[in-house]
Amino acid sequence: MEPIQSSSCGDGATLMGETSCPLKVIEDIWFGCCSCTYVTRDERGIVSHLAAHGDEQSKSQHPPKSDSKAQVLGNTQKHSRKKPFKCKLCPQEFAYNSFLTRHNRTHTGEKPYKCMNCPKAFALNSHLQSHNQTHTGQKPFKCKQCPRAFAQKCYLRKHNQTHIDVKPFKCKQCNKAFAQNFYLRKHNQTHTGEKPFKCKQCPKAFSENYYLQCHNRTHADEKPFKCKQCPQAFARNSHLRSHNYLHTGEKPFKCKQCPKAFAQNYDLQRHNQTHTDEKPFKCKQCPQAFARNSHLRSHNQMHTGEKPFNCKLCPQAF
Repeated sequence: MEPIQSSSCGDGATLMGETSCPLKVIEDIWFGCCSCTYVTRDERGIVSHLAAHGDEQSKSQHPPKSDSKAQVLGNTQKHSRKKPFKCKLCPQEFAYNSFLTRHNRTHTGEKPYKCMNCPKAFALNSHLQSHNQTHTGQKPFKCKQCPRAFAQKCYLRKHNQTHIDVKPFKCKQCNKAFAQNFYLRKHNQTHTGEKPFKCKQCPKAFSENYYLQCHNRTHADEKPFKCKQCPQAFARNSHLRSHNYLHTGEKPFKCKQCPKAFAQNYDLQRHNQTHTDEKPFKCKQCPQAFARNSHLRSHNQMHTGEKPFNCKLCPQAF
């Protein structure tokens, strides 16, 4: 096996060009991960790195350190390129059984890691740990340009794009533009009114399954997000965060055109429409348009005559 050329990251670790290789050694005593492109000179470092992949087998399979390049290369040749653990449902193959076990969950939908504070469950323990931060309120990743903070770095990176003026994703039906395609898709639903996720217990429907799941808690009276300063509890963590501002009085989202300030960015966005007179929610049966989707829904009932809310004490409906 020929030594592999690499570009150093400057911290004793580097990345290799091959991603499917077994443990390798370059420049005499370089150790490489067989599951990703990470390599390092530190034997303990590679063992820790392999353990971070969640595979305990890798600790014992890691080749010993040696001052002799030939000896180390000889040891690493024992680690073949074979991936003996094959998925029975797709062509994927894996070097370790634990990787196959985790992969199988993508087929079975198994989620063995259950949250102790709410009904959610996850396929990976790392995902559960990230989710737990929504209950503790811990948000170590803080935005440098506004008061927002996040439980995970990936959410902060997405949020940072909202501060960038470049908004390449433009709506074809109005003048709005967005930094991410995800937000454009969500915005498009305000024009189409599409809400494929319907509640089985009331007439409500939602554009995303997540919002339906949150809504279902209102029927079950399930409120896992509890305020630490008063007895109130909420079905959504976002509602708890908004409620907490009642205790602190904090209103970090300030209007640029008037002195008003708000506890939530969503409320600021709705307020901004009062300055622009923007009414993106258009009725399909008459020329009326509205600044809020809830106002459009109420208006639509004038056309349909629908009265979904029945009084429990008399025959009246509303």
